[in-house]
Amino acid sequence: MNTEVKVPQLPESVADATIAAWHKKPGDRVAADENLVDLETDKVVLEVPSPGSGILSEVLVPEGEVVTAGQALARLVDKQEEDDAAPAPEKPPANGTAATAPVGPAVRRLLDEHGLSANDIEGSGKNGRILKEDVLARAAAAPAAEPVPAPPTPTPAATPAAAPASARSEAPTPDVTGERSEKRVPMTRLRARIAERLVQAQHNAAMLTTFNEVDMQPSMELRKRYRDRFEKTHEVRLGFMSFFVMAAVAALKRFPAVNASIDGTDIVYHGFYDIGVAVSSPRGLVVPILRDADLLSPADIERRICDFATRARDSSLGIDDITGGTFTISNGGVFGSMLSTPILNPPQSAILGMHKIQERPVVVEGEITIRPMMYLALSYDHRIIDGREAVQFLAAIKDAIEDPARLLLEL
Repeated sequence: MNTEVKVPQLPESVADATIAAWHKKPGDRVAADENLVDLETDKVVLEVPSPGSGILSEVLVPEGEVVTAGQALARLVDKQEEDDAAPAPEKPPANGTAATAPVGPAVRRLLDEHGLSANDIEGSGKNGRILKEDVLARAAAAPAAEPVPAPPTPTPAATPAAAPASARSEAPTPDVTGERSEKRVPMTRLRARIAERLVQAQHNAAMLTTFNEVDMQPSMELRKRYRDRFEKTHEVRLGFMSFFVMAAVAALKRFPAVNASIDGTDIVYHGFYDIGVAVSSPRGLVVPILRDADLLSPADIERRICDFATRARDSSLGIDDITGGTFTISNGGVFGSMLSTPILNPPQSAILGMHKIQERPVVVEGEITIRPMMYLALSYDHRIIDGREAVQFLAAIKDAIEDPARLLLEL
């Protein structure tokens, strides 16, 4: 019995998806609920599990194609039926040349990259199908190109013996062996969506950025004092992000306009604090959401951020993980950034940018001393947030980080 594998119901606001990668090829044995193919949307990567066990008999849509909900992707056949219907092995052609087996898109790309032909490769897959491993093995075994012999050395009569060395080397031979290669690849769905939203933020908001700097020494001393005990008790690493999330929540409560958004001609003031934390993934920057961050302990915050980072690397974040949010924190300091102007994450009205901690000379109580300093940047929508509110909001975060006891005492 044949079973069709179809595109599942897509998340709300997602119209279609792109075939990112097939994990099985025709002829492979498939178990029930085993991941067959990844679908890339402009928000997340969706896994499509097998509806049953059997043999993947046909792939209907190759990698790179756009599909919609309910569209057939592949067909499965029952193992017994596959065995009964299996044709007799083909005899090789009389001239001894191996028959060319069909190849998938990924294998075809590898063949093109290495300048190989399918006729030159003996497939190790079922029915002689060529696999990626076959192409890579053939490419690795290809003989290296023979070196081009050097041109003959001119006779002594052609070069004056008395010519000085400087005269002979004043015009060096240009390097003509370098390649000027180009590679054109389409944007991923996520990268295209990021580009669209960034342009939207710049076109649809009156965006400004205000800056401040924070002395990280008090928070670093607190972290150093309790780090080992914290990790032993809560089984999670104590980082600085929980300090900044808690400081941001405290500041948002004092300045509700920073936690608001614009809807048409209305300002929506949110009575909850869903903080987006930007994390890096192989597909680009994603911003999972800490729901009700005001109700989370430092251990809860660190634990969830660690989980987000792991799932972002594995492309297993769900649509609910990255939807919504009332305020965002981005830490460019982990990549070495000293100062930047973060871009708003619509429809949010503000975003906090953290940067690299750098020891610098500063004046403390009239004396020059070396302190671990960090620049902070707050980009905000000037349509609903005044400059005074933005500056005071950022100063409130600075005060909380420089005196972390204020967070516990809610001062």
